[in-house]
Amino acid sequence: MSKRALDDRALDTLFREARSFNYWLPEPVDDSQLRALYELMKFGPTASNSCPARVVFVRTPEGKARLKPSLDEGNVNKSMTAPVVALLGMDLEFYEKFPVLWPQSDKRSGFVGQPDKIKASATRNSTLQAAYFMMAARSLGLDCGPMTGFDPDKLNAAFFPDGKIKVNMICAIGYGDRSKLHPRRPRLSFEEVCQFA
Repeated sequence: MSKRALDDRALDTLFREARSFNYWLPEPVDDSQLRALYELMKFGPTASNSCPARVVFVRTPEGKARLKPSLDEGNVNKSMTAPVVALLGMDLEFYEKFPVLWPQSDKRSGFVGQPDKIKASATRNSTLQAAYFMMAARSLGLDCGPMTGFDPDKLNAAFFPDGKIKVNMICAIGYGDRSKLHPRRPRLSFEEVCQFA
């Protein structure tokens, strides 16, 4: 085992004891925590450092009211009672940032006028960043309730009306109520998933 490996307590926090939450304790999440979360998330690798994810932290009553009509019924209470719901979007003009994010060569021109390539790369890499978002939140002691049960057209119209950003997924964050968790569902074994070549 590497000397840099995390200890069991950290691995429990990030993986083994981490759960997806539907119910929340009435404890706030403040600006400094959200900034700290992003400051960790941003270091997760993306293709050519493309960093297409964009985040809207919804936490006001007005913001929740705009969000609610786009949610599937099963996600309404989970979202309305969470301290914060992060809208994890993807910038379809992410390649315009390449002169700053990848200055060593011209990556931008490889995307201009190629909407299929843009969408595929934005989707893939913003999904990676959404996973980093959850791991960053967990590492800071926050719990997550990720969701894909929403109407993307309604959500985009409410929060990203110019069409340059499209929602990928959403994630409630706060302090989960462990007393309302169901037993953890099974996971597949190494042998069922992995092989050597």
